[in-house]
Amino acid sequence: MSVSEPMLSRRQSAFFSVPVIGWIARDLKEGGPDTIYYLLVILLTLLVLAVMQWGIVALSMTALAMVPVVMVLLILITVGK
Repeated sequence: MSVSEPMLSRRQSAFFSVPVIGWIARDLKEGGPDTIYYLLVILLTLLVLAVMQWGIVALSMTALAMVPVVMVLLILITVGK
């Protein structure tokens, strides 16, 4: 680590050390601008595999989990941010 790099807080360091999630989060933070598209492809692939495995239940659980996200987005659009 060089002198110009900021030190990570203990919480960030602990989060980035989690094997899979931390690697993805660190790559999103420090990687190139196309990293988010790779993450979206991975998530879409996981959704397709879940639907193939568990059927409509996986699709409905995904839709149910996205309800708060969409509500927050609608509120942000309404506020103007």
